Parts: sequence; structure tokens; C-alpha cells
Amino acid sequence: MTIETQLTTLLKTQCAQVYPDAAPVSTPKPYVTYQFIGGPSLRWLDKSPADKRKSFIQINVWAATRIGANALARQIEDAMCAATVFSATDDGEPIGTHDPVTLQDAPYGLYGTIQDFTVISTR
Repeated sequence: MTIETQLTTLLKTQCAQVYPDAAPVSTPKPYVTYQFIGGPSLRWLDKSPADKRKSFIQINVWAATRIGANALARQIEDAMCAATVFSATDDGEPIGTHDPVTLQDAPYGLYGTIQDFTVISTR
């Protein structure tokens, strides 16, 4: 099973709507997106690939309210750090964000959080 599948499965235990990179415009809130944002390539001295990957993953939570976004982000942080299919550590507290242009379901825009994790998984 790939890290993408493992991550999506884990995130869906916290939120039914999970997408890599971006969600479709009509996605019901709340929803979660994630992006792989790099990480060091792990190679042995003989240049062969290691059996693990160390990925930096950004998880974005989007909701109709600030309280909703923050609560879901905390649940996801706990689930990520407790995961057993991979090893994850949070790289800091969530950063709040707001999209005032997206007015589909929320009268004051879309509230979000951004949080980065370091994840070690099977290659």
C-alpha cells in the first residue's frame, strides 16, 4: 500500500472529504486536502534507495467556521501522530488561513488551517 493510500485512509477517519492537492469547487464543507512538499531522498552509501521515505506533507483543513477548521485540524494532528502504518510528527502548530472570495456555503468565506508533518513510510 502506498503512502498516498495510507494517508487518505487515515484522513478519511476524521473527514469524509479528502483530496490530494485541491478539492472540486462544489465540495461540501468541511474537507481536507494534502500535498507532498518535499523531503530528503534517502539513499544508502552504494547509491541504492533506502527502504523508507521521509516526506514533508502539508495538510489543509477547510470549513465554514474558524472553530470548525481548528477542531478538525486538532483531530487530524492527533490521528497523524498516533498512526501505526507510518510514523508522523507535526512540524509546528496549525496556521490559520481564510479565503474571503469563496462564498458558496459560508457567508463570510472559507476558513482553513495549514499544518506540516514529517512522515516516514515504506518506500
